[in-house]
Amino acid sequence: MRRREFITLIGAAAWPLAAHAQQRRVRRIGVLMTIAADDPESFARLAALLHRLQELGWVEGRNMRMEYRWAPGGGDVRRKVASELVALEPDVILANGSGGAEPLLQATRALPIVFVLVPDPVAAGYVDTLARPGGNATGFTSYDFSMGGKWLELLKQIAPRLTRVGVLRDISQAAAVGQFSAIHSIAPSLGIEAIPVNVRDADGFENAISGFARSANGGLIVTGSGLAVANRNLIITLATRHQLPAVYWDRMFVSAGGLISYGTDLRDQYRQAASYIDRILKGEKPADLPVQTPTKFDTVINLKTAKALGLTVPPSLLARADEVIQE
Repeated sequence: MRRREFITLIGAAAWPLAAHAQQRRVRRIGVLMTIAADDPESFARLAALLHRLQELGWVEGRNMRMEYRWAPGGGDVRRKVASELVALEPDVILANGSGGAEPLLQATRALPIVFVLVPDPVAAGYVDTLARPGGNATGFTSYDFSMGGKWLELLKQIAPRLTRVGVLRDISQAAAVGQFSAIHSIAPSLGIEAIPVNVRDADGFENAISGFARSANGGLIVTGSGLAVANRNLIITLATRHQLPAVYWDRMFVSAGGLISYGTDLRDQYRQAASYIDRILKGEKPADLPVQTPTKFDTVINLKTAKALGLTVPPSLLARADEVIQE
């Protein structure tokens, strides 16, 4: 999607009438997205970013200019695109996920970077600590590994016969090991065996999920990654085909036909990132802006999918859900 399409979505009538004095020169904001430009989720996230920037007084074509780069492919593509974006020397760069943050930090340790949807920036080496990032990057974590226990509990409640859980993960991501370890440590207390289901690219999903599904009483935990977002329709189709109850980290999967999700509002992270971008453009340093963790989580259930899988959602779980999709 082109930059002008995002501006049209926001609506010219809502632009602020004036900007602060320190914003008068045109500033450049780079954006590295690791999901495709024509993905509806990509459009929604960037619309949230632009809307919040607008509220803070940053107007496309008046005092700021957006530079978008898209890298839904693998590591080589992302490194190339990250280098291109850094070469433009924007005033600040927004990085989508670890897949965006890592190649940008390989390309520059000088330009300010605000990342979103990163599971563990400390373990990945992006920041020194959450409270004091210490370098040229800061941002927002997508979830912590303790959420693995909640995912397991939800699956066990909705599918009591479950004895095996495949943890679907992008093995190329640094957080993949930590994600699985946290789930693996909790699983025995629920009478569940946690099994890694590893993928590196889109071609690996069918064999990985089909191979896990050969044994009975299985379910899936789909952990966060740009690869999973880009291939969410395929993952949902395979889970349905093999009658695997699956829990996802974001509601977009449930809206597309997945069974249940528990996670934070990913689009809200873009709104929050706009506030950090604003502060950096006004002179603050990423090193002094603490990495923020999610504080609010939502549970979404798709009853139509539950019925197709032959599952009855307990009334207690329905009562706690933040959203229930009927159709």
